[in-house]
Amino acid sequence: EQATGLEKAEYDALVAGYEDPFRLKMANGPPGTKDNPTIVPSGYEERIVGCVCEEDATMIRWMLLKAGPPQRCDCGNYFQLKDAVPVDVKI
Repeated sequence: EQATGLEKAEYDALVAGYEDPFRLKMANGPPGTKDNPTIVPSGYEERIVGCVCEEDATMIRWMLLKAGPPQRCDCGNYFQLKDAVPVDVKI
């Protein structure tokens, strides 16, 4: 129908096959370890990451993940930023 700006860019990306064009969906999986950290894709040198430290937790622990070696959350989960080519969104 009619869409402009970010809405059109998101629609075009979805039509092109990108399920999560802005990489906003929550990732589920096993906890990351120092040797096998949870990989977080980003087109930037840093990204804000939220960790739900326990399965039934009602609080999210936020941390600024920076490029480089894996970083550890206070609960023991490890995360590592991976360089990812951002979706080419033209506005």
